[in-house]
Amino acid sequence: MIDYIMQYQSEIWQAIGETFVMVAISIVAAILVGLPVGTVLFLCRKGQLYENRVVFGTLNIVVNVVRSFPFLLLVVFLIPFTRFVVGTALGTLAASIPLAVMAIAYYSRLVEQSLLEVPRGVIEAATSMGASTIQLITKFLYVEARSGLMLGMTTSTISFISYSTVMGIVGGGGIGDFAIRYGYQRFETELMVVTIIIMIILVQTIQYTGSLISRMLDKR
Repeated sequence: MIDYIMQYQSEIWQAIGETFVMVAISIVAAILVGLPVGTVLFLCRKGQLYENRVVFGTLNIVVNVVRSFPFLLLVVFLIPFTRFVVGTALGTLAASIPLAVMAIAYYSRLVEQSLLEVPRGVIEAATSMGASTIQLITKFLYVEARSGLMLGMTTSTISFISYSTVMGIVGGGGIGDFAIRYGYQRFETELMVVTIIIMIILVQTIQYTGSLISRMLDKR
């Protein structure tokens, strides 16, 4: 196995780098877009401070539709959009587009669930003190839900890694693509084992780190 690792070490490192690029872009999309979308879903749902059936219903349907798509079909469905955004439907950057779309929908739902766990009294206290909407969100809701938001991001990141393994269909590369091309198609079982071990180590590291940070943020 060590001989195989030494023989394919450059390809392995390239695959790991491609996975990191795709996952990193997904995380950024989840934070910059998914977090606000999840917040709006929470604030506009029935019984909340800014209840709005139209806004909530529209966003809720969009999020549910995207999350309901089998990811492989979503990748194919978004090829025209991907080509429009980055000019090509092939490569690591192009593969990041459908992954980012899924990341936004996936994390926004987890954000909504985390905010639903914030005690109603926190919102009432914020409004009674005259907090603006931005202050309510950033200084009260996010602060109270920070542990859950971190756990949600940890879970999302692990899911993004899992989704990235099928991006070889559009030439996205990554660990999954390496395992298929070099391990499965060439019948190199040892390489399959190596990639599985790499994935296990990566996922366990992320889970441990995310859980640790979440416990540190939880002041209850």
